Amino acid sequence: MNAVESQAGGDITLELEALTTQAGICLRADRLAVRVVGDDRVAFLHGMCSNDVKNLKPGMVTYALVLTDHAQVVADFYVWADDEALYLEVDRSLWPGTREHLEKFLVADDVEMEEQEELTVIDVAGPAAASALASVSAASERLAPWRFARHEGLLIANLPRIGLAQFTVLVETIAADSFLRGMITANSGIREVSIAALEVLRVEQGFARVGVDATEKTIALEARLESGISYNKGCYVGQETVERATARGGVKKRLYGLRIAGRQPDAGATAWINGKEVGRVTSVAASPRLGILGLGIMHHSAWQPGTPVTVKDGKGEIAAVVSELPFE
Repeated sequence: MNAVESQAGGDITLELEALTTQAGICLRADRLAVRVVGDDRVAFLHGMCSNDVKNLKPGMVTYALVLTDHAQVVADFYVWADDEALYLEVDRSLWPGTREHLEKFLVADDVEMEEQEELTVIDVAGPAAASALASVSAASERLAPWRFARHEGLLIANLPRIGLAQFTVLVETIAADSFLRGMITANSGIREVSIAALEVLRVEQGFARVGVDATEKTIALEARLESGISYNKGCYVGQETVERATARGGVKKRLYGLRIAGRQPDAGATAWINGKEVGRVTSVAASPRLGILGLGIMHHSAWQPGTPVTVKDGKGEIAAVVSELPFE
């Protein structure tokens, strides 16, 4: 992808300007809403994910991970607690494997998981996101982070996913396009943006994407996914490994940033120091503000910010420097 071209063919520089100075709106075809019902839904998910589900009250949202016994990352999702159900908002590509993993543990539990194709996920991000959504629902300006409210068939959540001002709306799929167009018409400062533009912000903020930066070979703590972990909730799949690694400081690899000079490397490129491989580039973004950036799980020998590394892909070698996260 060209450094200044979005997946939709637009100018990603203008999209990022909207996201950082006003607001951007994005239809998230890559996200899926799953409705979880049944009397055992809360107890089951509480035991299957890394964050506290039992103490969620209606109108609350939390971020959680699904882990293996060895705390390797299967998936992540956002849990929306409604009166009669839990909604999981999840990466669409990860859901089939996530569902298969969860169903292995379903025995006699009264739990049903229903994909909600009739709902579409829309993100509104940027400093003016709350005021833009106020044109639809005045409640959005009063929503605290990690809370959601219903308004005329919409579920609107204040979800600062990567530490930036961001709202997520679950809207009926048949009305999604008209909702998006209506928001743009009603707000002169809002612009439709691509998933690619949101990805640039994610990389700048150093937030790992499960399935890209973290896989079933990655321990959650290696990917800096602590925001999805409760250390007080009690037993869940993968808990022992998380607690042991936390107590002993046993993590030998960790997510770090790379400032890359010159061209943009291919994802999957490797990072080297003195002839030894020390990591792999998992995400790459061309930031108009900060230049070519990469994320990668790096060996502890490369954790010192400012450490020079050589990035290698099929096209050759590129100089890079290790950076703490988020990038500044």
